Amino acid sequence: MSHALQDPRPARKSAAPAGLTRGGLPRWAPAAIAVLSIALGCGIGAVAGLHSKIQWGLIASLLFIAVTYTASAVVENRRQAKDRVATSLVWVSFVLAVIPLLSLIWTTVSRGLKALNADFLSHSMNGVTSFEEGGGVYHALLGTIEQVALAAAIAAPIGLLTAVYLVEYGRGPLAKAVTFFVDVMTGIPSIVAGLFILTTWNLMLGFGPSGFAGSMALSILMMPVVVRSTEEMLKLVPNELREAALALGVPKWRVILKVVLPTAIGGIATGLMLAVARIAGETAPIMLLVFGTQLINSNPFEGAQSSLPLYIWEQYKVGSDASYDRAWAAALVLIAFVMILNLVARGIARWKAPKTGR
Repeated sequence: MSHALQDPRPARKSAAPAGLTRGGLPRWAPAAIAVLSIALGCGIGAVAGLHSKIQWGLIASLLFIAVTYTASAVVENRRQAKDRVATSLVWVSFVLAVIPLLSLIWTTVSRGLKALNADFLSHSMNGVTSFEEGGGVYHALLGTIEQVALAAAIAAPIGLLTAVYLVEYGRGPLAKAVTFFVDVMTGIPSIVAGLFILTTWNLMLGFGPSGFAGSMALSILMMPVVVRSTEEMLKLVPNELREAALALGVPKWRVILKVVLPTAIGGIATGLMLAVARIAGETAPIMLLVFGTQLINSNPFEGAQSSLPLYIWEQYKVGSDASYDRAWAAALVLIAFVMILNLVARGIARWKAPKTGR
């Protein structure tokens, strides 16, 4: 009897709240709001007599956020409007961060290409006065490559072994002290590292200026970056891999050498390349320890050398049109050098990634 009284028709679902079922903005709305905000920002800036394009851009950014919130609140609801405002803030922050970078790249490329050619890359400044046209950056490029390579040869093994100790063996006060000093070294100014090597290597031990002295100062700046990046990569290696190898009776040092390091080699190489890119643009230690020269010196252990950052500073200091062109061209070469290092790091990381099966 109770079954016969039941209604066979399915029960209707309760209606959703009205605030959640209103219409939505079309997909092209953010782009249209962005164009409208840019036009209004430029118009307001021109009418107000603001000569800085940065001020116009800030006005347009504020208008974009305000118009987005208003349109979403009217058409959709306040909850969706707040979500769109958060998304708009992310996009505005991204654009504000990218614009200076693109401007820097465009300025460097447009001005650097005036003097950048094969002769510029294959000749030094020997016999060329700073006010004349011509000359090249070969001696500075050679010095940068040698100094950075020596710094990496010094800092990479020390940083790698320090990171292995902190992750695999480090316990107690000693590990805490090492971690503390690595953190302190991360914030050391480059001029302090240069003064330390100048005091110990040049003044106390009596050695003269050389590319190797500059490399030792650069290695001090490079070590904490290598330690930190390598430490984080080693921590990402699953403990199950270590335990499986130890269960087979393999010694711990061999587990680290054959299991842990190969698993994290991609991230370690990336951190190493980023550390190299970080020291490639340092000028203060080179000025103190390498001194700079207009001649080609392929021996980094004897005599003054040059480097790309020091060459840029020297040419810009002269103040002539020719020296400005050489400075911008050298800056373009330095950016290309750092970019190549980053591409190499990305390639190694992708090649050694665990998903490739290598």
